[in-house]
Amino acid sequence: MFKVVRAEPAHISNIRSIETKKRLLEAAGEIFAEYGYRAATVRQISQKAGANLAAINYHFGDKEALYMAVLRSVPSAQAEKYPSNLGLAAQAGAEQRLCAYVRSLIHRVFDEGRPGWHTKIMAREIVEPTRAFNTLVKEAARPLHKGLASIVRELLGSAASNESVRLCTLSIISQCVYYYHARSVIRRLYPEQKYSPDEIEKLVTHISDFSLSAIKEYAQWKASRNGESRQTEGSKKLAMATRKKAQTRRSAGDRTDQAVKNSSQHDGRKIEQPKDGGR
Repeated sequence: MFKVVRAEPAHISNIRSIETKKRLLEAAGEIFAEYGYRAATVRQISQKAGANLAAINYHFGDKEALYMAVLRSVPSAQAEKYPSNLGLAAQAGAEQRLCAYVRSLIHRVFDEGRPGWHTKIMAREIVEPTRAFNTLVKEAARPLHKGLASIVRELLGSAASNESVRLCTLSIISQCVYYYHARSVIRRLYPEQKYSPDEIEKLVTHISDFSLSAIKEYAQWKASRNGESRQTEGSKKLAMATRKKAQTRRSAGDRTDQAVKNSSQHDGRKIEQPKDGGR
């Protein structure tokens, strides 16, 4: 007799497929973070995930596509947990949006709940970039930078140069990431600097207040400097015009003097002619 094998219900099969895909992503993240993209093998990943080799091709296509999916999953998870606007209303002011952005970025950087390989694989990709790097910058880093740059431009004013916006944007981001990446040095220089939730919230407040004050002062300084430059330029133009007028007057005076001199010489010759005729 033949044994009848009942087909697994579709919804159960889908659940198993989704679970396998998640295990592959998690396993791949750990393997890629540990060995790097080039040294890692699909066999290591499938074994760690408890899946067969064909599962990687079925769910992702190939090793490179799996690696790209892993990289995309990191900022995607961060954005889902800590959106850059933190749920602010669309009409929120630029100052509120800047504070929300700083809070979001700080918590993304110091998130203790994320898998350990998240930070490691991103750091490895920066040090040893693959073909996925440009895509990662385009899809993850660029939108974050553009979002902050738009806030900074609004705070600086519409007359702000692209250079000013870029430098202020990078300054804010640098403050946020420095406290994390340099924490081993900071701990030795400033043992009192802690990274508890309360202390991290203090960092958020400090960076936000410091950045807002700096941008305000910077905008006023640039406006004053530009005004002085325009005034100086106006003074230079006025001085040049004055010199030009003076030169014109001198040239006219010289021509007049020469004309008088020539006229005098001509008159002198006219007076001498009757004397010659009398002799």
